[in-house]
Amino acid sequence: MAILHALIGQVVRLLPICYTSIGVFSAIVLHVFPVGAQIHRGPQPDIVIDVPTRLGVIQGVLKAFGDHYVFPEVAQEAEESIRLRLQRKEYDGITSAKALAETMTTDLRAVTHDVHAKVLYSSIPLPQHEQSEPTPAQMEQYQRDAAVENFGFEKVERLSGNVGYLELRSFADPGIAASTAVAAMNFLTNTEALIIDLRQNGGGSPEMVALLSSYLFDSGEPVHLNDIYHRPDNSTRQFWTLPYVPGRLYLEKEVYILTSRGTFSAGEEFAYNLKHLKRATLVGETTGGGANPGELFRVGKHFDVFVPTGRAINPITKTNWEGSGVKPDIEVPAEQALKTAHQVALRNLTQKATDEKRKQELQKMLQEAEQTRP
Repeated sequence: MAILHALIGQVVRLLPICYTSIGVFSAIVLHVFPVGAQIHRGPQPDIVIDVPTRLGVIQGVLKAFGDHYVFPEVAQEAEESIRLRLQRKEYDGITSAKALAETMTTDLRAVTHDVHAKVLYSSIPLPQHEQSEPTPAQMEQYQRDAAVENFGFEKVERLSGNVGYLELRSFADPGIAASTAVAAMNFLTNTEALIIDLRQNGGGSPEMVALLSSYLFDSGEPVHLNDIYHRPDNSTRQFWTLPYVPGRLYLEKEVYILTSRGTFSAGEEFAYNLKHLKRATLVGETTGGGANPGELFRVGKHFDVFVPTGRAINPITKTNWEGSGVKPDIEVPAEQALKTAHQVALRNLTQKATDEKRKQELQKMLQEAEQTRP
C-alpha cells in the first residue's frame, strides 16, 4: 500500500493544475483538488530524521512557497514567521518525519489560512526527477483504480415523487469518466427534480464540473462558470458550459445540492457556481473552504509540499470560497440534508402539479417522507 501511495504522488505531481488531493486512486484530478484535509498517503511507518534533513526540508518548503504560492506577499509572511521559529529553535527537538510534516503544515496554515497548503511525508523515497507527463503504465493503472470507484459516481436513483438522486464522491477527469457522467445524467433525464449529493465529495477536475453543469443550462448561450488564475505563468483559464452534451438537457427543473463540512475544493466550486447562477438550492452545512488549486513540489527524499499556485475567481462575485466555505441556502446538519431536500422538492412539485390525481399522489409521498427518519 505504501508503494501505491507513492505512485499516486508521482502521478498527481504530473497532472494538470487543478484543485487536487491525493487519496487512493479516485480519478485523475478528482483527488488533485481536495488537498487540504483530503491529501494523504495513508498510515505509514515513521522514520527518524537528522538535523541536515530537517533543515533541508524547511528550506525546501520555504523556497517552494516563495517561488510558487499564489499570493507572493503571504508567502513572504509565512517565510518570516517560520524563520523566526527557527531562530527560537522551535524545530530543534523534531526528529520524527511525521512530526515535521505535521508541524510545517500547521505553521504554514497559521499564516496563509489556506487549507490546501500541506507538507507530506512518504516512507517510500520520492522520485529525484520529475517527468514531463505520466507514463502510459501509470495512467493505465490510475484509470483501472479510478474505475473501481466508478469515477466518483456512487449512486444514481429515483426517489419517491420522481425526484432524481445523484451521489457524487468526486469530479473525475472527463478524459476517463465522461461516459459514466453521460450515463448518469441520461438516467436522470425524466425525473422532475434533482438532488446532487456532494456531502462526501473531496474535489476533482474543473472540466468535470463544467461537463455536469452543462446539462443544467440552455446550450443556446454558453454560461461562464469560473476562472482559475495560475501564478507561475501569470495566466487565467476560463471555464464555461459546453455547447453540446450527449442526451437531453436538464432544464426548467429544480436542482438541490447537498453539502457538508467535508465538501471540498471542486465540490465546493460546483455548489458555489450553481448557487450564484441561481440554478440550485444548497441544503446542508457550510463547506470546507478550499478554493486554491496547486501542485506538489519535492522538498526532500521523503517529503514534498502541496503549494496552492492558483485561485478560483467567480465571474459573478469576483472572489471565491477560500477559508469561508460555501454557505447553504437551507442550513441543516449534513445527516438531515437528503431528507430535507427531498421534502422541499416534493413540496414544490405538489404546488406546481396541475393534475389533481398527481397532486394527491405527491401529497401522500410528502407525508410519508416527513414521517421517515433521516
